[in-house]
Amino acid sequence: MASNFGLKSLVIRALTLAVFVQGSLGGITCENLNKDTCAFAVASSGKRCVLEKHVDRSGEEAYVCRTSDIEADKVTDWVESDQCIEACGLDRKSLGISSDSLLECGFTRKLCSTQCYNGCPNIIDLYFNLAAGEGVFLPKLCEAQKGDARREMAEIRSSGFVAPGPVSGVNHVKYRVAPAVAPSSA
Repeated sequence: MASNFGLKSLVIRALTLAVFVQGSLGGITCENLNKDTCAFAVASSGKRCVLEKHVDRSGEEAYVCRTSDIEADKVTDWVESDQCIEACGLDRKSLGISSDSLLECGFTRKLCSTQCYNGCPNIIDLYFNLAAGEGVFLPKLCEAQKGDARREMAEIRSSGFVAPGPVSGVNHVKYRVAPAVAPSSA
């Protein structure tokens, strides 16, 4: 009985210490993260962290983690796990935040995989918003990924507007161009 009380007391003290340390540290600040934890992290403010590369005059590269203006949905104090980075086909050293990777079929396949889509809510939230910014609904893109995603990729590349393909029986209009006349100097 006494050892059970001692164990409970130890657990309570550990939890209190953990809460105190977390409160005193103030959570995650992007500027305090290194290049191996910055990309895909979310600060305690709810803003996404972004990895930037700076080159000084001597040509030396330096990586800096900054707070972006992009807010995460319902996520704070988050450093993405290595399992999610791998499952979703991401790179820890990704610079900036961009929807460009959505154009790559291999990336979209991994992003839409069950392991990523159902197990990595922070990454899915980010790419859901990036796809929406391009006029694409991520669940629809993932559904298309199960079949032939070429059309969906074409829509993203053209920001949602895809030119119609050739149609037989179309009457072509011929225009006549009148010759240009130089202005008179009268």
